[in-house]
Amino acid sequence: MKYPDIEHIISLSEKAAKCIVAIYREPSFAVSIKSDKSLLTLADTESHAIICEDLAQYYPDIPVISEESTEFYSHDARQAWEYFFLVDPLDGTKEFVNRNDEFTINIALIHKDRPVMGVINAPALGVIYYAEQGKGAFKITKNKKIKLPFMSPKKEETVTVAVSRSHFCQQTERFLEDLKNQRKNVSTISAGSALKFGLVAEGRADMYPRFTPTMEWDTAAGQVLVNEVGKRVWVMGWDDELRYNKKDLRNSGFLVG
Repeated sequence: MKYPDIEHIISLSEKAAKCIVAIYREPSFAVSIKSDKSLLTLADTESHAIICEDLAQYYPDIPVISEESTEFYSHDARQAWEYFFLVDPLDGTKEFVNRNDEFTINIALIHKDRPVMGVINAPALGVIYYAEQGKGAFKITKNKKIKLPFMSPKKEETVTVAVSRSHFCQQTERFLEDLKNQRKNVSTISAGSALKFGLVAEGRADMYPRFTPTMEWDTAAGQVLVNEVGKRVWVMGWDDELRYNKKDLRNSGFLVG
């Protein structure tokens, strides 16, 4: 098996990003609603095609699961995989439609049930995060590469929490109240898509709680990123990290920190 090259995956994310930005800059674009009530645009499907065709060409021995795949492999078939790609061609379609720039392309490589390589590209922001297991996490912006985290730890009594811009819920509100009741000063940063993992990896946020549903392709690339800065993605209520290639590709609630 040809092992993926992180530079190739970064370049691939840039290729998809150019397509997405071209659609994003159009005066208007069509939006449809999928069976799960989530939004779908031409940017989702075009990005999916670009990424999956490239991965199939260069890494034909590595299966690909993408959010926009028309067919998913059975759990029994997936259990034989040693490696596979998880792709979200456009994470944060709601942010894309709302034109707030906070959407990403997520590409991750999974080894058995653990993510080992991840790229998060935020096309409208001109930002790329990437990480490989054991090799550190980085941010590229304006052609400058920065090793993460780049912000020094804050005073222990101050906690900055990354929260979802589009999926804030009562459980998140209670989580924040519990922190305040622990006599901590709490501040929040709102962001869309996988950018919240980037905020934690940079050191701008201390944690990111998520109670509303996510899928494996939403979190895999971000999990590698935060792992490489010494953080973890814990299953909410359990002393275990988020795992992949589950029978149900839906994630439990989790806490990054």
